[in-house]
Amino acid sequence: MARAVWKGPFVDGYLLKKAEEARTGGKHAIIRTWSRRSTIIPQFAGLTFGVYNGKKFIPVSVNEDMIGHKFGEFAPTRTFNGHTTADKKAKKV
Repeated sequence: MARAVWKGPFVDGYLLKKAEEARTGGKHAIIRTWSRRSTIIPQFAGLTFGVYNGKKFIPVSVNEDMIGHKFGEFAPTRTFNGHTTADKKAKKV
């Protein structure tokens, strides 16, 4: 279910502070975040965030096309190793 429009996008407060510090300070360091649920807003464009996927931080460079999406969409949490062939299954038995 989507968030109500009248509430506006959800962004963790500490994430806004870190992004503002990075913009004013001119630093190009990766901003580490565990907040996969936060929405990407226009103030984040041009910054790089390290989004935690449960194991490591995935670097996400935010551009204008990402605005309105969530950080978690760009840091997958599961690794797909492919389907095993029927030959491999038969040999194991």
